Amino acid sequence: MNRLLEMVATLGPVGRAPLAPATIASALTALVAWFLPVPPLPIAIAALAVGAVVAAWICGRAEERLGHDAHPIVLDEVIGQSIALIAAPHWWPAYLAAVALFRLFDIWKPFGAREAQVLPGGIGVVVDDVIAGLTSCAFLQLGLWGARRAGLFI
Repeated sequence: MNRLLEMVATLGPVGRAPLAPATIASALTALVAWFLPVPPLPIAIAALAVGAVVAAWICGRAEERLGHDAHPIVLDEVIGQSIALIAAPHWWPAYLAAVALFRLFDIWKPFGAREAQVLPGGIGVVVDDVIAGLTSCAFLQLGLWGARRAGLFI
């Protein structure tokens, strides 16, 4: 069972990528999201809330074998990147911006994300990505709003 949870936490080989496994996980999440039907917002939020709880448990179990917030654990990126994309229009520049913003805020860790990492087990692993995802979503929506106001696109 622990091996299966580890595979889920690392997204199989993605977490073992020699370069930037978290960025690869974010990009793959955006790519998969591009092709999935968009659920109504309340359903998407509920699914992400449940997903975050499940991901925290799985990441916590994976930490027992791999170490605290080990680099191969990338399931948390799926949750954070999904949050960053939650209200993004189905337009490739918006998806690209959502990935770039999420990676920026996941690395920078503003607004309490760095402090959240000390929470026990998988909770700390996932919560910092939830904060980065929420921050990315807010900045993306603010940027899209500003671009619309400036008449750059409809």
